[in-house]
Amino acid sequence: MIASFLALISGLLIGSFLNVCIHRWPRNRSVVKPRSHCVRCRKPIAWYDNIPLFSYLALGGRCRYCHARISPRYPVVEVLTAMLFFHQVRTLGPTLEALKMCVLCAIALALIFCDLEKRLLPDEFTKGGIVLGLCFAPFVPVHDFTAQMILSLAGVQLPDWAGSIAESAVGAALPAFFLWFGGWLYLRIRHREGLGFGDVKLIAMVGSFLGVRGALVTLVLGSFVGSVIGFGYIKLTGKDPATFELPFGSFLGGAALTAAVFSRLLAM
Repeated sequence: MIASFLALISGLLIGSFLNVCIHRWPRNRSVVKPRSHCVRCRKPIAWYDNIPLFSYLALGGRCRYCHARISPRYPVVEVLTAMLFFHQVRTLGPTLEALKMCVLCAIALALIFCDLEKRLLPDEFTKGGIVLGLCFAPFVPVHDFTAQMILSLAGVQLPDWAGSIAESAVGAALPAFFLWFGGWLYLRIRHREGLGFGDVKLIAMVGSFLGVRGALVTLVLGSFVGSVIGFGYIKLTGKDPATFELPFGSFLGGAALTAAVFSRLLAM
């Protein structure tokens, strides 16, 4: 229980940092300098006004100096990150596997809001996530069999740690290739872009953590939910489906969170 409580507190702190990344990375700004400040009056935020969740509640969701409204995205990200971290540690225990799933949840959550706000999926999250997924692979097994099946056809048998790296690498490369190929075909047939390369990198990131099965579950679930909600939104608002830009990365990110929460089922 103590580990779960510490995960909850860590989630609030990490969520606060994610908010900085969500705001700055899509705008090509440093997350180190300048220090946190109000986006309206530019006044630096004092430490006591920068306590995750509690400062937002104490200030009534407004800047202390100019009284401009603070986006509700800040407490939402902090609370969701805390809840996800709590769930992973409560489910998996204080283990490297729980840490790996917490990292995946944090990245996926940040990508959801980056795409919602700016229609961008920063490389720091996608490419950086691919590297982190590969780094976790030797220490936390990737529960998949695709790479093993391919290697067995070539008569290659790898030790467990190397096989896990292979599953992570194939999980990143294979689903991402098929998604990119689908986007390329759409461009050739319709003569307009229907898929951003950031979405391809997002799927590669998920595959590096969860393997081919996890990436495919994310792709299928995200595509289905995105299609249903996107179609309904277009119908309700009367937007032009030919020009409306669906935040597909947000739906993929939500599907990745679902896959991370139910990662034990994928391992069966």
